Amino acid sequence: MEINEILDRLKEGNKRFVTDGLKSEKQDGSRRESLTGGQQPFAIILSCADSRVVPELAFDTGLGELFVVRVAGNIANTSSMASIEYAVAHLGSKVIVVLGHESCGAVTAAVNGGDNGYNLNHLLSHVAPAIAASGEHASITDVVKKNAELTAEELKSRSAIIRDAVDSGKVKIQPAYYHLGSGEVEML
Repeated sequence: MEINEILDRLKEGNKRFVTDGLKSEKQDGSRRESLTGGQQPFAIILSCADSRVVPELAFDTGLGELFVVRVAGNIANTSSMASIEYAVAHLGSKVIVVLGHESCGAVTAAVNGGDNGYNLNHLLSHVAPAIAASGEHASITDVVKKNAELTAEELKSRSAIIRDAVDSGKVKIQPAYYHLGSGEVEML
């Protein structure tokens, strides 16, 4: 599949999810068996770890179609970036979706500040640029969307593997926003 076909496939799958028309294909024993020799996911989803956001369902995909990396706040830390680099360099994935979502707890915690302990403070520090870029009176939604956009830029600026793939036209990075109530994924 080409990049535009992949984006269309994701959008069509999301429409089915929103309208409760999931096809739920490629999720059976024969599909599992067909993947024992390897994987070729067409898209990478950098998603929040929030239990209400399930990319495989939101895009109505089956086993082996998405390479999903989940971390609170859908941030680009060393580990999440390395995972994405692996999928770009070794699995041939052509689209990276950075998927923020409505009412993100990590973004809310970052905006609220305070001491959340060493590890969570470190993670939340990745959201600080989005907070600064959004302005002091921005809504959580605005900060979540800005975080997805800045993370998409950061993937390219901090990774030669991703940057080279994007610059050569082999990969596209797409920030997006998931609406919890409707299930709609808004491409930003």
